[in-house]
Amino acid sequence: MLRFGDLPHLTNFSQARFSPGQVASAHAHSDMCEVFFVESGEGVILINGDRHPLTVGVCVAVEPEEVHEVCNTGTEELVLTYFGLRVNPEG
Repeated sequence: MLRFGDLPHLTNFSQARFSPGQVASAHAHSDMCEVFFVESGEGVILINGDRHPLTVGVCVAVEPEEVHEVCNTGTEELVLTYFGLRVNPEG
């Protein structure tokens, strides 16, 4: 959708689609926060080991350095719209 450089401080604005059982492996970002919005489906996001349910309409923010992992725990496709913002826009 949008890419790095299209808007100030924005690193990405995109959509991810997860098949049932699919996982985005645990990772963290040192230079940005991410915001996820659930368009459809259901799943779980683990943030620093804490489970947060993902259902339609839920919005979750992940801070820099927080380890996060997304898993589709449902029987249908999990669709997330998400974006990232640089935490140090001058850097």
